Amino acid sequence: MRRKFKIYLVLLICFSTYIVSRHVLPLLRSQFTNDLPKVILVLGGDIEREIAGIRISKELNLPVIISGGSNAQFSDWLIRGEGISKDLVKRDYRAKDTLTNFTSIIDDLSQEGVSHILLITSNYHIDRAKLIGEIITSSRGIRLTSLSIQCKSLCKEKAQKETKRKKNIDFLRSIIWVTTGRDIKSLVPNFLKYHFGGSKV
Repeated sequence: MRRKFKIYLVLLICFSTYIVSRHVLPLLRSQFTNDLPKVILVLGGDIEREIAGIRISKELNLPVIISGGSNAQFSDWLIRGEGISKDLVKRDYRAKDTLTNFTSIIDDLSQEGVSHILLITSNYHIDRAKLIGEIITSSRGIRLTSLSIQCKSLCKEKAQKETKRKKNIDFLRSIIWVTTGRDIKSLVPNFLKYHFGGSKV
């Protein structure tokens, strides 16, 4: 009986150590870092976000990642119009929706030693994006601060899509991704994905 207890105790200690090192310590590190933002992350979906991100990147001299934004030709035109160095701007088209805006780049940023991200998205989208983003970034010990941009085009239509159900689904997807490394949306049949929160923003 004692031997079984010792085995269970060792397993419990190992599991607890794993949880603390894998989840608790990165979360604490993300909350208590005093580092200034190292990179700007702009979520595609509204051109106003990209314009704001490029201008802020120029002002702060910070690199900016535009995730899922406009096509390369239009983006190049914006960059030239703002007079910003192309070296500061990176476009990433791997994301399919808000969750993958973060999951597609977070390990790259973690490996580069980024400790603080400035998130830019539209005002109607900021609550859901910030919720998802803080879960994903804190799992890698990265702090996230956010800046919302006033939406001008198609704002009412897009704001109506920001339902509580969509936010809850993305919250669940984020938690599962952090704990398993898998997006449960990938397990949902294609014809159900729209109802599962399949919007790109």
